Amino acid sequence: MSQEGTSVIPSNPSGDDIHAVLGTQSCEEIAATFALIGDKWSMMIVICLAAGPCRFNNLKRQIGGITQRMLTLTLRKLERHGLVSRTVHSTVPPTVEYALTPLGASLQQPIQSLGLWVLENLQDMKRAQNDFDAGIPKST
Repeated sequence: MSQEGTSVIPSNPSGDDIHAVLGTQSCEEIAATFALIGDKWSMMIVICLAAGPCRFNNLKRQIGGITQRMLTLTLRKLERHGLVSRTVHSTVPPTVEYALTPLGASLQQPIQSLGLWVLENLQDMKRAQNDFDAGIPKST
């Protein structure tokens, strides 16, 4: 039995250990959180806001390819979960600025690590895709 303040998650858990420790409910919560932060638009918003607060249209220009509706929905979703803050400035016309909250800023390192992993492995992944599409058997 664990003591108060002691983590029950192993420091370097294997996949089987994680399921045993977390249980079904925690896995569902983790999956829901991955769905929240793991989609491409959420990640792109975090990357853009890592440089500092930004207005809506500037975000839209930086991200490229995102519709106004999708940007609005994604920003609301991130704001609802405490990752992004929305500040309305009383100017004429009013301006709205979005920024990462401290919780949202804590996502910068994991997203950067994932981005670096992609860059390091992109060529191997493209090669595997081409081999798969060409019907070339995978060598082990």
